[in-house]
Amino acid sequence: MRGKPVPAKAILVLCIASFLAGSLFTSRNWARPSAGHQVNDIPVEVEKLSKVTHDCERKRKLAEKSTSEDIIGEVTRTHQAIKSLDKTISTLEMEIAAARTRQSAGELSLGRVSNHTLQKAFVVIGINTAFSSKKRRDSLRETWMPKGAKLKKLEKEKGIVIRFVIGHSVTPGGVLDRAIDAENAEYQDFLRLGHIEGYHELSTKTRLYFSTAVTMWDAEYYVKVDDDVHLNLGMLVSRLSLHRSKPRTYIGCMKSGPVLSQKEVKYHEPEFWKFGEEGNKYFRHATGQIYAISKDLAAYISINSPILHRYANEDVSLGAWFIGLDVQHVDDRALCCGTPPDCEWKRQTGNVCAASFDWSCSGICRSVERMKDVHNSCGEGDGAVWNTEL
Repeated sequence: MRGKPVPAKAILVLCIASFLAGSLFTSRNWARPSAGHQVNDIPVEVEKLSKVTHDCERKRKLAEKSTSEDIIGEVTRTHQAIKSLDKTISTLEMEIAAARTRQSAGELSLGRVSNHTLQKAFVVIGINTAFSSKKRRDSLRETWMPKGAKLKKLEKEKGIVIRFVIGHSVTPGGVLDRAIDAENAEYQDFLRLGHIEGYHELSTKTRLYFSTAVTMWDAEYYVKVDDDVHLNLGMLVSRLSLHRSKPRTYIGCMKSGPVLSQKEVKYHEPEFWKFGEEGNKYFRHATGQIYAISKDLAAYISINSPILHRYANEDVSLGAWFIGLDVQHVDDRALCCGTPPDCEWKRQTGNVCAASFDWSCSGICRSVERMKDVHNSCGEGDGAVWNTEL
């Protein structure tokens, strides 16, 4: 079908009218806000949302901080527990091995049954002495070393055991051995070892002392000291007690002297070639006048005694036995003070020395004549050891 053509003007008017009607309808719909969600409420909602977001962020940070602190605290407590457990396991292993060694040995060198109950102690102090040193021993008994009933009381009440350490003469049962037997019958302060006494046997003597002492006393520490050194017992045990929590402890005045290859000099080292080129120094070790080791190290020496190498100098030998082990080396200069005026000045300032001697003499020079003067000038007082808390 065909209709009449529409005029162009009519089409133009119709388009304009449609445009105006559409514009009016659209503007009215955009101007009317939806119910329940007014335009004026938008800033309020934005503010609430901001507050909630801020609060969540604050709580998150607090939670993270609390969690971090809890984790750090837990890690610290775990680390301390592991250290304590490691020390306990190490001690138990040493004690088990020492017990096996005692069981296989049958009887001790002193004739005691190997499975006897060990006497508990805090420290065993072995004083290296010789057959010719009766006057030196007397000088110690008259100064810093208790005797008789006081010596027994010191063991019972404070756990401090003190013994002169000596072996036997080349003629067993001879005049020298009988003299020591008579002296021991009077004072009851000797520990007899099974070796033959001699200057070149000091490394053997040190090894035997620790091996024997650990099978007789269950102590926390074992000390070796020469019979020409002055001790303040109270200060000594106080210094040792500072390291009770450390496993495998080796305490003394650490040094590293030269390795002497010349045969004619004192302290000559026949095995100097083991320490490298001429002019080299020894590894770090405690000076021989006095040193202390913890129970597990004494047990180690006892267990491995047959295969521990002995050098010419006993302090070097002891250091060599520990150089390859996980051992705490403690350099304590209170164990190597000089004689007056050095130790006297330190006492006056409140820094009482644990041990005093002269480096030039490797002990107190003319100790028999001077020990009492050193004691009067540098001694801590007779009551100090009894007032020491362990």
